[in-house]
Order: sequence, then structure tokens, then C-alpha cells
Amino acid sequence: MPLTIYGSPFSTCTRLVVLICKEKQIPFNFVLVDITKGEQKAPEYVDKQPFNKVPYIDDDGFALYESRAIARYLIKKYADQGTPDLIPSDPQSEALFEQGASIESFNFNPPASGIALEKIVKPLLALRTDEKTLEKRSVELNEKLDIYDVILGKQKYLAGNKLTLADLQHLPHGTLLFTNGFEDLFTSRPNVARWWNELINRPAWQEVTTYFNPVA
Repeated sequence: MPLTIYGSPFSTCTRLVVLICKEKQIPFNFVLVDITKGEQKAPEYVDKQPFNKVPYIDDDGFALYESRAIARYLIKKYADQGTPDLIPSDPQSEALFEQGASIESFNFNPPASGIALEKIVKPLLALRTDEKTLEKRSVELNEKLDIYDVILGKQKYLAGNKLTLADLQHLPHGTLLFTNGFEDLFTSRPNVARWWNELINRPAWQEVTTYFNPVA
């Protein structure tokens, strides 16, 4: 029975899970959860995802939520197909991967998601942008990306010279910013620009973009 993803195209976390399926060549069914109608709060959904968030997966009866956990599970289960070594197996390389994954989780994601909330999500909901918060998050992300540029000047990817999940985790929120007026965050630093250009042009990410934004 194919993997089933319960998610929303508006969800960056859903897009990460679909990206991993594309990278690892995993067939899946997609069940739309309409978060604009609050379907993620329905009792039958909460039974599977008690925090009312998207996505969660059903893998032949095995339910799992939290996108980073899902990504790791799928990469390990389908280790022998698709893009190899997204989570390295030898101890030192795995430790460097975990370091890179933590960098994204604690240094990139908080300011990036904060900017997206204030500048993109709130206007869509007719809510007022908190300009002070936006400025704070923008300064923070710029400072972090300055450090990224140093790291990426010494190695090709965040965890070394091989692509890992640590890099791919940047794509959903990063693309949201890149395509909504914040491209300078990624293009103004040479090493970040080189790394980012490679990521956004990966065939798997292009497939995700087409999957959720089909040409009419």
C-alpha cells in the first residue's frame, strides 16, 4: 500500500515531506487537508496529529507526524533508492549532519519563519505586520547567513562536501522568502548564492514546485 501524506500545499512542512519523497523516489498518495476550513482540527485528524498541524503520514498503518521526523524515517527506510546518503551512516559524517540539521533548526528556521509570518502570511490573512518584529528577524537572519557564507566558503554543503537532509531542510521556508522579495538574502553572499542556486534547481524541488503549482 503506497505511503499516504495528509497535508496542505500551503504548508512548508508538507513540502519538505513531499521533497524527500521526490528525492528518494517514493510513490505516495496525497490527501488534502484544508487548513483554511480548519480540517486539521477535526476529531479524526487530531486522533493522528494531536497538535492540529500538517502533515502526518500513514505508511501502511504506521502513522507519524513532525516533518523532520518523517523525513528521517523515509530516508532511512528507503536508503537504497533515490538520492543516497541524505543521512550519512558513519559516525563522524552523521555527527556533522546532525550539526548541520541543528544549524537549520535553530539558526535559520526561527528568523526565516518569523519573516514569512510577518511579511507574507499576515498580509494574506488581512492582519497587521509587526514592523519591529520583522526588522528584528531580518537582522537576525542576515547575521546567521553571514556565518553560513563563512561555512560554505570552506565546504560545498552545510555538513561537508555531500548533500544531506540538513541542506534540503532550508528549501521550503527559503523558497518562500526568495520568491517574495527577499532574494537578496541568498544572492548577496557568494558562497550562500552558489549553495542556494544548486538547491533550488534540484530536479526534486522543481517537481515539488510543479506538483503544488501546476501550470494551468
